Amino acid sequence: MDIKLTNSQMAAIKQAGIEIDRTKAQKLLSDDKGVWAFSPEDLTLILQIANATYRAGVPVMSDVKYDSIYVRELETQDPDSDFLESVEPEPVIESKTVALPVRMLSTEKAYSFKEIERWVSRLIKAANEIDLDLAELYIRVTPKLDGYAAFDDGEKLYTRGDGFRGQDISRAFKRGLKIAKGGKRGSGAGEIVIKKSYFEEKLSGYFENARNIQASIISEKKVDERIQEAIEDEACVFYPFELLENWVGHYEEFLEKFDEILKQIWNSVDYEVDGIIAEATNDSLKDYMGATRKNHRWQIAYKINAEIAEVTVKEVVPQTSRTGKLTPVALLEPTKLSGATISRATVHHYGMVKSKGVGKGAVVELVRSGLVIPKIESVLIKTEPDIPSNCPSCHSHVVWDGDNLFCPNTTDCPAQAENTMIHFFKTLRNVDGFGPKVVEKIYQSGVKSIHDIYGLDVSKFVEMGFGEKTSENLVEQLMASRNLEIDDWRFLAAFGVPRLGEGNCEKLLEHHNITEIFNLTVDDMVGIDGFAELSATTIFEGLKSIEKEFHSVYGLGFNLKATKSSDSKSSLPLDGELIVFTGSMEHGKRQDMEAEAKRLGAKIGKSVTSKTTLLVTGKSVGEKKISDATDKGVRVLSESEYLSMLKVSDTLS
Repeated sequence: MDIKLTNSQMAAIKQAGIEIDRTKAQKLLSDDKGVWAFSPEDLTLILQIANATYRAGVPVMSDVKYDSIYVRELETQDPDSDFLESVEPEPVIESKTVALPVRMLSTEKAYSFKEIERWVSRLIKAANEIDLDLAELYIRVTPKLDGYAAFDDGEKLYTRGDGFRGQDISRAFKRGLKIAKGGKRGSGAGEIVIKKSYFEEKLSGYFENARNIQASIISEKKVDERIQEAIEDEACVFYPFELLENWVGHYEEFLEKFDEILKQIWNSVDYEVDGIIAEATNDSLKDYMGATRKNHRWQIAYKINAEIAEVTVKEVVPQTSRTGKLTPVALLEPTKLSGATISRATVHHYGMVKSKGVGKGAVVELVRSGLVIPKIESVLIKTEPDIPSNCPSCHSHVVWDGDNLFCPNTTDCPAQAENTMIHFFKTLRNVDGFGPKVVEKIYQSGVKSIHDIYGLDVSKFVEMGFGEKTSENLVEQLMASRNLEIDDWRFLAAFGVPRLGEGNCEKLLEHHNITEIFNLTVDDMVGIDGFAELSATTIFEGLKSIEKEFHSVYGLGFNLKATKSSDSKSSLPLDGELIVFTGSMEHGKRQDMEAEAKRLGAKIGKSVTSKTTLLVTGKSVGEKKISDATDKGVRVLSESEYLSMLKVSDTLS
């Protein structure tokens, strides 16, 4: 396959200090001999080029191919390679390097459960060497975000660079970049990321991958207005590692339930994830194990081995979404990858179909990595694409908007209406049975709106062709969805207003009652922190379009839990506390105590930091952990003292 490097890719290669001309680089990357035929020197050069272009947002190969093929081959040929022992640099074009406030390292990678077991064995060995009770050997697991690594010291934001020197990219915060989960500045290492759902819905038609956007956020050049919008909508954020969704448990439970934990954590965030990270939680163990030049020894990243295949496209068919966007789906010659037979894959947009030549007979490179949905990485052999001129659902003439094709028939397009209904029930999360097939059957029977679905009785469902028992279950589910308590922000989000996802719904309802939102002006919304004028205008128009249907559904009497007002004061006994539980508890399982503390208003931490306010200790807690917490100004209570404090608080309230 011939590789033609762009000017942007060559600029990234030059910025990384790689001395190679365009012709030689293209020949090296285009060489179709087996990877094993490359020398260690050539493999290193290919990896350096791939890393430089990937970090700059203009990759010459996928992350999967980089890790699973080229890095693995270099590890086999030259395990002591200097490249493998150094931190992959994250350069920013035309930015000067500065010393990092702390050293930032890469993470050791594992691709099999056996490698994970060996890592845990090393933890156990080290724990025994420092006389650490193995009952205290806990492991924290977080998703491995596929973003742009950075460090926030409260004053500046730095790239990871080579681990010692990075680049000052504080301009990202000046552009409005927020901390995920409402976090505060100065939270240390993390990643600049963008929500997958937002990228797919709003930006996939304009940018090939999320990496383009991450690189743009920190560049010195003016940010594209769509990316600026994503920043203002808080779809692009800096996500500190300490705030990540996580699982914490004893090392034996970690090994025993590894597959279950892997699935849980992998799917815990709405961001691109390319693995999970496991790390020891005990500070004395971490201090003892230390680090190599590249990695912390007490930490490891698990990445699922990816498989890559060359597949022939049988045809490309369009599917209409609830927003009217036509998504091209490539039907493929059935191919087995990562244990599953793949026969279809989504193409980015029709602009890509057109420019890349994805048509009948095209040969594409297909990648699937474990839990990851299969995707087309590149087109190896182009063919003449078939671009639809009509919507496959309502047959209206379609129109181009950038790289996307849209059906303009927003009122009578069956696919848009059906997908709107599916989105409602999927977002509500308190009703079962109303999946795509059921909704399609209901729509084809003449029911065109959500509120009409709630008016159906058993006999109507039977008339549509559903069985008696199924019909009874569907009616019971509809009844339950109205009676079960549901957050009002989730109810509003179910109507699918553009730019009014769950987060923005909650933010809006912190300032206005759900019955008032249709009276709000654009200026009213702009007055709420986080709502830009362009987003507010889109939301204003979207609310007007759903107003009639909203009131029809709202009038059915849903049991809505009102969002707490932003100016309301909490009276919960642990409000404002950031608590870490450690050691073996007698009152109950640690997870139960954490859940109880959350109900009482506390936030839960997994390791003691300067932000921790309370450390609750059970049995077998090392003195060093307690003294370290005390040195940081953290209040330390035994389990019995903590429970006594709660009883006193309960009495006072």
